[in-house]
Amino acid sequence: MKFHVEDMSCGHCTAAIEKAVAEAGGRAAADLATREVAVEGLDADRAAQVIRDAGYTPRPV
Repeated sequence: MKFHVEDMSCGHCTAAIEKAVAEAGGRAAADLATREVAVEGLDADRAAQVIRDAGYTPRPV
């Protein structure tokens, strides 16, 4: 699934999101240019919560 994360603005943001998702047992690929994060291995609700817990605002695409 993909999320649009408008407040993801730098390389640190992408790394923080990818790390948080990995620690939750999933895989994430964050694209700073489009401000989208593709997540695998977690259901949509859990993935969104992990991204929120990392300090960002995900919106399903």
